[in-house]
Amino acid sequence: MAKKANVPIVIHLDHGLKKETCLKALELGFTSIMYDCSTDSYEVNIEKVKEMAEIAHSYGATIEGELGHVGDNEDSVEGSSRLNDPARFYTDPLMAKDFVEKTGVDALAIAVGTAHGAYKLPPKLDFERIRMIANMISIPLVLHGGSGLSDSDFKHAIEEGISKVNIFTDINVAAAEEEKKLLIEGKKRGLTDLIPAAVKAVKVETINKMKLFSSIDRI
Repeated sequence: MAKKANVPIVIHLDHGLKKETCLKALELGFTSIMYDCSTDSYEVNIEKVKEMAEIAHSYGATIEGELGHVGDNEDSVEGSSRLNDPARFYTDPLMAKDFVEKTGVDALAIAVGTAHGAYKLPPKLDFERIRMIANMISIPLVLHGGSGLSDSDFKHAIEEGISKVNIFTDINVAAAEEEKKLLIEGKKRGLTDLIPAAVKAVKVETINKMKLFSSIDRI
């Protein structure tokens, strides 16, 4: 399907936590991987990601690393990290520069106040930190845990230097809400009715996000 598409398509492994998983993805033809060693020590994170960057590049694939740790909301699929002081896990700008230079990654996910999953309270992003990191490194910065942010937060983050936004929950919920609506209508509905409706809802929400991120016509 990627080869048939009329726009460039990236087949990306998100949050590859094990070396074996990343290697399998590369063998299967993924064009991009994320090797997430953010919960390891700084030194181990560098060592492991540097090795995987060399392997990924030998396959002609790009690699994303993570520095700092993007937390998890209580009900997220990643599980709650239950951090009392999330700012302690934010990405340090000087370390980001050192990390990129030593690992050779092609993109960097940074921790600046977002979390995976659905938010119970509005997150507070550290826009100054985004700006500082963007001014110190030349590769694209990635924002994880984007679902639930306000439109103004997204726009501000992009203005300060975010190049890639990972979105799942907002799109996932849009599909579920559309299926729920069909079921509430009271008519007999089967998977053959629900699946196309979910696909359409995902498409609509994705287009909305692309417009918000100014991603249209940027091939």
